[in-house]
Amino acid sequence: MFSFLLSFIASALLTLLVIKEARLHGPALDTDFHGVQKVHVHDVARIGGLPIFVAVALSSAISIWRVPVLSQLLLSLLACASVAFVGGIVEDYTGRVSALRRLLLTMTAATLGYFLLDARIDRLDWMFSVWPLPYVWLTLPLTVLAVAGIANAVNIIDGFNGLASVVVICMLLSLGYVALQVNDMFVLIAALMVAGATAGFLIWNYPVGLIFLGDGGAYFIGFMLGELALLLVMRNPQVSTWYAALLLIYPAFETLFSVYRRMFVRGKSPAMPDGIHLHSLIFRRVVQWAVGRKEARALIRRNSLTSPYLWLFSLMAVIPATVFWRHTWVLMLSCLLFIGSYIWIYVRIVRFKAPRWMIRHKKH
Repeated sequence: MFSFLLSFIASALLTLLVIKEARLHGPALDTDFHGVQKVHVHDVARIGGLPIFVAVALSSAISIWRVPVLSQLLLSLLACASVAFVGGIVEDYTGRVSALRRLLLTMTAATLGYFLLDARIDRLDWMFSVWPLPYVWLTLPLTVLAVAGIANAVNIIDGFNGLASVVVICMLLSLGYVALQVNDMFVLIAALMVAGATAGFLIWNYPVGLIFLGDGGAYFIGFMLGELALLLVMRNPQVSTWYAALLLIYPAFETLFSVYRRMFVRGKSPAMPDGIHLHSLIFRRVVQWAVGRKEARALIRRNSLTSPYLWLFSLMAVIPATVFWRHTWVLMLSCLLFIGSYIWIYVRIVRFKAPRWMIRHKKH
C-alpha cells in the first residue's frame, strides 16, 4: 500500500497546485460549453494528466530506490507510457494534435512495450485448450491494436466528472489483487502507483470538477491500464486471457459499439464526436428527470449523478473478472452477459423506456 499512498498524496498536492497556479494551465482551459460532449458551465483546466504523470514518475523513482530489481521494468514502462502521454498533453495545451496522431503515438508506445517489456499477446485461452500465437506478424499488430484501443477507449468514456477515473481505479485495483495472487510484484506495484495517482486527482475532479483529466491523463492511465493487464496475463499463464477481456470490456465495448453506430448506422466517420454514448444518454434521458435542465448548479449536480450509474455498470464486469480470474468458461459467459446487458440498456434508453430502477424521481 506504500506505493498507492505515496502516489495518492503526491498527485493530490500536485493537482491542487495546478488548479491554483493559473500559469500552469493558462492555454489549457476548457472554455467550450456548447460542444456535443460538453456538460460544464465554468472554465476548467484540462491537464489533470500532468500531476498524475509526475506523481507516477516520482513514485517509480522511490520504488526503484526501494526495490532495485524492478528498475529496468519500471523505467521501460514509464518510457513507453510517456509517448502516449505526450500526444495527449500537447493536445490539451494546443488543441492541434489530431485524434489520428494521438492514436498513432499510442500505437508507437504499444510497439515499444512489445519490444522493451515483451508485452505481447502470444496466446488465447479457451475452455478446453490454449491457442498459441507464435508469429510476430500476428502478435505485433494484435498487441498494438489492443493496447492502443484501450487507451483510446478510456479517453472516450471520460465524459463526466469521476467517470473514467473511478472505472480505471477499480480495474487497476483488480489487477493489483490478481497480481498479488500470482506473486507478480512488478504489476502489483505499478498498478497501485497508477491507481493512487488517479485517486489523488479524483478528489479534485469529483463531484464538482475543479480540473479535468484531459487527453494527456486519459491516454496515460488508459495506456498503463491496457499494458499492465496484458503483462499480467502473459507473464502468468495461470491467469486466463479472458480475465483481461472481461476486466476491460466496458470501455472496450463502448468504443467498438460507438464505431459501429457512427459508421454503419449513421454513415459518419468513426472519429466524429457525438452525444449519444451510453453515459451521454444516461445524462440526458435518465438523470435529467431528477434535476433541472439549465441552471448551472443543476447541471453540475446532473453531471455528478451520472457517473455512479456507469461505475456500478462497470463493476458488473470487474467483480466477476476479479473473482474468477482463472476460470475461462465463467469469464467468457460473463463477457456475453455484459454485452447483452449493455445493448439492452442502450436500446431501452434510446427508446425513452429506461428501466424504472434507473430513474431517480424529483424531490418536491
